[in-house]
Amino acid sequence: MTQALLDIYALDAALKSGKAILRNVTLKVGAGEIHGLVGESGAGKTSIAKAILGILSPTVIVTGGVIKFDGDDLLRADDAKIRGLLGTDITLIPQDPLTALNPSRRIRAQLTDGLVLKLGLSKPAALDRARSLLDDVHITDPERVLRSYPHELSGGMRQRVLIAQAFAPKPRLIIADEPTTALDVTVQKQILRLIRALQREHGTSVVFVTHDLGVVAQICDRVTVLREGEVMEQADVNALFSAPQNAYTRALLDAIPRYDRPGERRQPIPSQTTLALLEQTPKPDTPEVTHG
Repeated sequence: MTQALLDIYALDAALKSGKAILRNVTLKVGAGEIHGLVGESGAGKTSIAKAILGILSPTVIVTGGVIKFDGDDLLRADDAKIRGLLGTDITLIPQDPLTALNPSRRIRAQLTDGLVLKLGLSKPAALDRARSLLDDVHITDPERVLRSYPHELSGGMRQRVLIAQAFAPKPRLIIADEPTTALDVTVQKQILRLIRALQREHGTSVVFVTHDLGVVAQICDRVTVLREGEVMEQADVNALFSAPQNAYTRALLDAIPRYDRPGERRQPIPSQTTLALLEQTPKPDTPEVTHG
């Protein structure tokens, strides 16, 4: 792996009630890498993403660890430093494109305001940049989209706007929080290809939060598998699919329907106790899966 742009070490977080939600999470994201965070609902994926962005719920307290971005610990940086990084060096592609966009403002204003505020562009320069960004995300009629309100666009178009917004300041790191969950399968595939193409063009690092191992196989370079706030396994994507080392990872893969095994019964995810026993059994070979 290239030198880490994002370095999370021994991150712990808990609710104010005392319930732990992240336990000793350690991971690195290299420059120009797409790093997947995958696991069931409640695994801690989004909590890690929010901890990076500094937007954890007030009911959640970080109790230990560091989150270093290019050498600076985000957990201990002052507010001015964080404000300077967010929206410029670090941006977000949120999960729901309808609620993420302001329903009362046209797309033109929502794209250009950030460019004026964060990059110091003039309004005409920001508008030209917005048109260019919509071209980059393959929107064929940028002028119509700029005039539109969010409800006048399809889900796929709204997600393209959010992707354009995230790449607008040419960030070094993008947090993508399940950005294809609300989309149908065909549009999802288009959006994944688009994110991958833009990421390669700009050399941007991406933390990609998802519960879908199929998405991981398509877009990620490396992946961290989480369960109940703990890291179960970390690996290059091809290695994870061809030779998973952890029983929980194998259970996740076994729960996915296989087109080459029609009629095969799916198995539920085992309990923690059962997984501990499975860890002592030999690891079966599985066919290698490549991503693209």
